[in-house]
Amino acid sequence: MSRKTRTGVRAAHRRFPVAEAPESGRTTPARAAAGSFVGAVVEWYDFLLYGIVAAVVFNDAFFPGISPLAGTLAAFATFGVGFVFRPLGGAFFGHFGDKVGRKTMLVWTVSIMGVSTALIGLLPTYASIGWWAPLLLVVLRAVQGFAVGGEWGGAALMAVENAPPKLKAFFSSGVQVGYSVGLLLATGVASAVQAFTSDSAFESWGWRVPFLVSVVFVAIALWIRSGVPESEVFRERVAARQPARRKLPVLDALRRHPAAFFQIIGLRLGELLTMYIVTTFALAYATKQFGFGSGFMMTVALLVGGIGIVTIPLFAWVSDRYGRTPVFITGAVIGAIGAVPYFLSMQAGSQVLLLVASVVLVNLAHDMIVSVQQPLLTELFGPEHRYSGAGLGYQVAAAVGGGFTPAIATALVMLGGGGWHWVATYLGAGCLVSALVALTVRPADEPAEVRAPASA
Repeated sequence: MSRKTRTGVRAAHRRFPVAEAPESGRTTPARAAAGSFVGAVVEWYDFLLYGIVAAVVFNDAFFPGISPLAGTLAAFATFGVGFVFRPLGGAFFGHFGDKVGRKTMLVWTVSIMGVSTALIGLLPTYASIGWWAPLLLVVLRAVQGFAVGGEWGGAALMAVENAPPKLKAFFSSGVQVGYSVGLLLATGVASAVQAFTSDSAFESWGWRVPFLVSVVFVAIALWIRSGVPESEVFRERVAARQPARRKLPVLDALRRHPAAFFQIIGLRLGELLTMYIVTTFALAYATKQFGFGSGFMMTVALLVGGIGIVTIPLFAWVSDRYGRTPVFITGAVIGAIGAVPYFLSMQAGSQVLLLVASVVLVNLAHDMIVSVQQPLLTELFGPEHRYSGAGLGYQVAAAVGGGFTPAIATALVMLGGGGWHWVATYLGAGCLVSALVALTVRPADEPAEVRAPASA
């Protein structure tokens, strides 16, 4: 076979990677998607569990001696520390993910997350060691944030880079379904422990059980993820060109696509505000201000997490067929419109109305937005630096728009004298910003025939 013929065969292979039968060691789309999904479930179980427990326990266990509202604010502020460290994790794991490989970093992220979560479950409270307790809690929360900061970029790339060209959103939607399953598991385990213990027992030792259960989930994730080969795109388009590349891939990303970082922040506002207001802030606000039971609010979180397992891949499939931008903008607009009705249903004291409003904000608005995020955000950067670029941008957005959302919302309630109107404005404005930014997004280097939705 001539050199020209061999070159043509290699080019055809790169353009149509799913047309050939899988070879030994090659990552198939389904296998890559499964590895990304399982790891994401564990990462988000660990990360979201803190917010659930913080809303009902941590204000008394780690911040006693201050008013209940101030204690809740302090607990949520510690919750936000994890988001502050997510950009650092995104930069660190993104750097080595673009230089060493996606798979290795994904094994490290889930291992670090598992250890820090288990240690939170073993942490003494303020009554035992005084101010060392909240200090160590902040440190472990920071480690959690560092670990999850490298998760999304690697998991999204592993799935997107190995997906069929016209089904990228669908095959990579498992990364976001992992969030829903993680939320479902975290809320379910916490609810089960709370149901089988008294209130005093749960506040004393029961809250530790969900953190310690994480060890089992981490072991399963490591077993599955370690068996997934490296991304084909990384091996063929990145690793082979390593000698000619810059030492810091993130600098390439910043230099070539500077606007993309700001676009990612704007795109994620609607998603972050809808999810964290419904599943974290409202857990404390609705129980203290309007008398809803914490068990009911956890049930709401369980329901929206369960529905998301179906709606996220469904909306992803629709976006692959009809376009990502229309699906994204529709979700953002629904979020803006649904902000005020959500709080009105809470004020009315109706469990049915609050449940419906929660489904609208999470399973329509939020799930439409996140269903397209994996290809939408990663394709803003080239393959040589997209783990660094998309991963860092994603986590900066999380810190700006998500980590302190419960604390900001609580502060807005204090500003409004206990009212919710400023929080609703905050939520609606964030969703509108996401819709407007979506109109400006253009992929960095994806061929036109790959970007186009599948024909009807």
